[in-house]
Amino acid sequence: MNKAIHPEYRPVVFRDRAADFAFLTRSTVTSDKSVEWEDGRSYPVIDVEISSASHPFYTGNARVVDTAGRVERFQRRYRRS
Repeated sequence: MNKAIHPEYRPVVFRDRAADFAFLTRSTVTSDKSVEWEDGRSYPVIDVEISSASHPFYTGNARVVDTAGRVERFQRRYRRS
């Protein structure tokens, strides 16, 4: 690969704070923060909101969030008489 046009491809830690889950992989993404990994080396860390450890599809914990009663309002509005 031409170093002048391709970004640096290096080890990066992706961390899901909600599930207390992290994994080390390779990526071109950059970060100012770093974390010490299990092997004693320091790697850039990217915090993500959701991962396979917290996603309802992978965990089986599907939930319906209806904060404003939208489902009931829809059913009342379009209910057949």
